[in-house]
Amino acid sequence: MESNIGIKQIDITDLRTDAIVNAANSQLRQGGGVCGAIFRKAGATKLANACNDIGHCKTGNAVITPGFNLPAKYVIHAVGPIWQGGNSNESELLYNAYKQSLILAKENDCCSIAFPLISSGIYGYPKEQAWQIAIQSCSDFIYDNPDYPISIIFAVLSDESKELGEKAINETGLKK
Repeated sequence: MESNIGIKQIDITDLRTDAIVNAANSQLRQGGGVCGAIFRKAGATKLANACNDIGHCKTGNAVITPGFNLPAKYVIHAVGPIWQGGNSNESELLYNAYKQSLILAKENDCCSIAFPLISSGIYGYPKEQAWQIAIQSCSDFIYDNPDYPISIIFAVLSDESKELGEKAINETGLKK
């Protein structure tokens, strides 16, 4: 298998990947949007208990829990930055949220992983910039780990987000 990055217009909780990524808050509490959907489908109490056992995750980092009732074996909780105008280290923190998620996936022998577009919802990160960072971080991981094949899928809900993501992939010259 060769590593690849792709985009699907699908609810992330429906994907049968080894891991899905939750755009988490640093307290690892159930939120709205993607986070709320993941908690509900995994089994909110089970996932909340697993997150409570971990306790906290710094912005730009990630932690892993079982997937419980999800089709995915694991949930990787990645904490992206809240957009504050771009002068508060947001790009590095977002890059690292993806990188740390992929490191955890590798450490747990995951051959496939699905991401939302981290920080681009209620955290306000501009979508086009968020896509560029997401694709760059994932492509750097693939480049730095040539002997570890992984399928990376971005799960999006809108046509606009899919188009922006495909544009970012094409600009990096990656194979879809």
